Order: sequence, then C-alpha cells, then structure tokens
Amino acid sequence: MKAKDAKPSFEDALTKLEAIVESMEAGDVPLADLLAKFEEGNHLLKTCESRLKSAELKIEELKKSKDRISFSKFETGDED
Repeated sequence: MKAKDAKPSFEDALTKLEAIVESMEAGDVPLADLLAKFEEGNHLLKTCESRLKSAELKIEELKKSKDRISFSKFETGDED
C-alpha cells in the first residue's frame, strides 16, 4: 500500500482535524483555502468515525466471546 493511500491513525486524524478547526475558527484563512480545509476536515472526520465504529464492533465481539467462554473441570489424572 502506498504511503499516500494509507489512512492515518485515529489519533493522527483527530490531531489534524483539531488543527483544521482551530485555523478555520481563527478566521485568517482565505476562502479557497477554507474550502480545501473543509474538505480535508470532512475526510478526516469520516476516518475518525470509521475507526471508532471499528473499535466499538471489536469491543462488542470481545464481550460476546467472553460470555461464550465456558470452563470445565481440569482433569488431573488422579483416580482417588
């Protein structure tokens, strides 16, 4: 996979998104750059949402598998 195509980690995407929001709120961004930042921010937001959803699903899977684990008596081989 090319580095250009790789999605950033959740933390990296969130940090970039926060920086974009701060620069947009500062009001120092020209309109053309503002639109580009908005598009990038929207893409980063979708990445963050996707990563969060994946994490939630993984947690649910782990909780379900934990509930299915059953313990059986350990056989020692002693026949007393």
